[in-house]
Amino acid sequence: MDVAVSDAPERKRYEARTGGEVAGFAEYMLTDEMIVFTHTEVDPAYEGKGVGGALVRGALDHVRGSGRSVLPMCPFVKGWIQRHPDYADMVYQGRPSSVSD
Repeated sequence: MDVAVSDAPERKRYEARTGGEVAGFAEYMLTDEMIVFTHTEVDPAYEGKGVGGALVRGALDHVRGSGRSVLPMCPFVKGWIQRHPDYADMVYQGRPSSVSD
């Protein structure tokens, strides 16, 4: 299945389209240093056809080009990254604390 992934910043989400139809989307919140993926949804008609994986891969490839880190709050995005360790370097790592007693 041919899946095209594009950023729809006015809706704060990445969209996966096939045949001109929105087959799924990954919603996000954006900061200067990271993108927080909050929710991913695939239309039931496209479930099990690789749309979700193509969506996450396309979104992460786009984010990688921006230099931002990724904070995967969405369980689908988090699980996908865990299964694809070549994207693990994109996951946001908090700065070490400078608090002392």
